Amino acid sequence: MLRLFFRPLIKAPERITTARLVVQRPRFDDVEAIFTRYASDADVTKYLSWPVHVSLEQTRAFVAFSDREWSKWPAGPYLAFSRDDGRLLGGTGLAFEALDRAATGYVFAKDAWGKGYATETLHAMIDVARETGVRRLYALCHVDHRPSARVLEKCGFERERVLRRFVEFPNLSAGGRSDVICYGHPLLTAPSPDYS
Repeated sequence: MLRLFFRPLIKAPERITTARLVVQRPRFDDVEAIFTRYASDADVTKYLSWPVHVSLEQTRAFVAFSDREWSKWPAGPYLAFSRDDGRLLGGTGLAFEALDRAATGYVFAKDAWGKGYATETLHAMIDVARETGVRRLYALCHVDHRPSARVLEKCGFERERVLRRFVEFPNLSAGGRSDVICYGHPLLTAPSPDYS
């Protein structure tokens, strides 16, 4: 007799508090702050795989996408706010490919750079991944983006390999694909998929 076992969907909390941050699911009330604080900034979005936003409509589309991700998967995008003054600092999240496999990353407004917020949010995403049953947590980093690579390494991610001409960075070289470093988290790492 064949038995099929289905892993239940374990939903992540929509709001997380860390030492200095409130990390929560995006809402349509956040659209203007997302656009103004980081999504429309060409410097901030340089090493991201989505184009810089030139209209609030693009940011609304992101929040609608976020809602779909949260409906389908255990979690999705999060926003990071300062606990002190409630100001939006940036974004993070988990992008699920399967219930046990997800990617993570982060983006922060320029005035939030160099203050450890990316490290703090990444630790929160590692915890969310564990709580929701992720076995493979990884992040992709442009080969030239050393500050981001340092954050990943500081949080325990290990460099696995360079993926050649793998991701388009539309704000860096529209239409072309760039090399990225694939990092996996060792506490959650299942065998790395073959990206060739």
